[in-house]
Amino acid sequence: MTQQEYQTIEQVKGPLVFVEKTDDIAYGDIVEIETAEGEVKKGEVLETSKDVVIVQSYEDTQGIGQDARVRFLDQNVKMPCTDDLLGRVLDGTGEPIDDGPEIIPEEERDIVGKAINPSSRELPEDYIQTGISTIDIMNTLVRGQKLPIFSGSGLPHNELAMQIARQADVQGEDEEFAVVFAGMGITEEESQDFIEEFRRTGALERSVVFLNKASDPAPERIITPRMALTTAEYLAYEEGMEVLVIMTDMLNYANALREVSAAREEVPGRRGYPGYMYTDLANLYERAGIINGREGSVTQIPILTMPNDDITHPIPDLTGYITEGQIVVDRDLDNQDYKPPIDVLPSLSRLMDNGIGEGFTREDHGDLKDQIYALYAEGQNLRDLVAIVGEDALSEKDEKILNFTRKFEEEFVNQGNRENREMMDSLDLGWELLSMVPESELTKIDPEMREKYFKNSEQNEE
Repeated sequence: MTQQEYQTIEQVKGPLVFVEKTDDIAYGDIVEIETAEGEVKKGEVLETSKDVVIVQSYEDTQGIGQDARVRFLDQNVKMPCTDDLLGRVLDGTGEPIDDGPEIIPEEERDIVGKAINPSSRELPEDYIQTGISTIDIMNTLVRGQKLPIFSGSGLPHNELAMQIARQADVQGEDEEFAVVFAGMGITEEESQDFIEEFRRTGALERSVVFLNKASDPAPERIITPRMALTTAEYLAYEEGMEVLVIMTDMLNYANALREVSAAREEVPGRRGYPGYMYTDLANLYERAGIINGREGSVTQIPILTMPNDDITHPIPDLTGYITEGQIVVDRDLDNQDYKPPIDVLPSLSRLMDNGIGEGFTREDHGDLKDQIYALYAEGQNLRDLVAIVGEDALSEKDEKILNFTRKFEEEFVNQGNRENREMMDSLDLGWELLSMVPESELTKIDPEMREKYFKNSEQNEE
């Protein structure tokens, strides 16, 4: 490994160190910065030019002065990959923080990764069961999909992330399933909660956990998801596993990118985020997928909080363009203490039709989902009407649909953070709720399906 050492620091600005009069230095090279007191801090080359090299420090730059020494190690940031990573807890830079044994890698991989050739991509098919009815039935997650969760400040998205990490599974005896979890900018309390939950429930045995804390430097936050995705790609495409990557919170990641961009004095885009934000997010999200002819898959659930619950904020807005739908966590449902508080109406899984129906879930799945959507949307409209004219003005049919809406939220949406529902149980629950409305209202369901699965509550009473 070739090392070039310089003592030509021009200035330090935020997380950036500007080094003058260097020889040829490559973008992305690993850097060691040794202070006058002998403390060594790590970073990477962010920008090179004829006159100056900009180094992004992964640690705070306190103590770095013009007397510090900068060593360029002539190698890119890499992630040590091995299936022994399963069961381990790492920090945002991939270093173990669980007092476990040293990680001996099978290989070291560049964290930037490689884009999947579109011609090599296989159409995502087959579902991943999360055990959460509002996702499994209404917005089914398909292997190889990228399906973000849109939440708001103070909402229980971390609890939802843990429930998915704990319960998610694929069908088939020979399928190996793994979870790669990346926490970015999380508090110390949240970090401890995640570690304790993973260990207590046994989910850690099949998981690799990366935790970047809010107290860690912002530049470290930028490499954390890349470390996690590199690990996921190794487990999927080299070890043949079905890998689910959960990344929270993408807003913290984007804010770290904005902080570094501001330090570089780049021309800002929307709300101060760099103009290349779309490209940067796409580089992360597009690392999900299935490669033709190779076993394994990478499925992503990025979680992001929307400032002021604004879905038009740049980060959820750009995320929506790149990904294949969204799961929306709702504040009103949370205020009613429904867990998990997922609003199915604005939620969407664009690829769910590829992974449901006969041969995947059950033949009635598609029709059942469409009918529940229609009745729940009608029920929400009736609630608005009741607020104006009162419930006494409703017809008998409207009262039944309104009652269905209440029961749907109380029994289907609200299942608790500890209940893991099987796909078939969720489907049966959907039919049970539909029995509350007249069969004539089931216009979205094929007559053969109605005859096979529908049981009217009045008929049951008889």
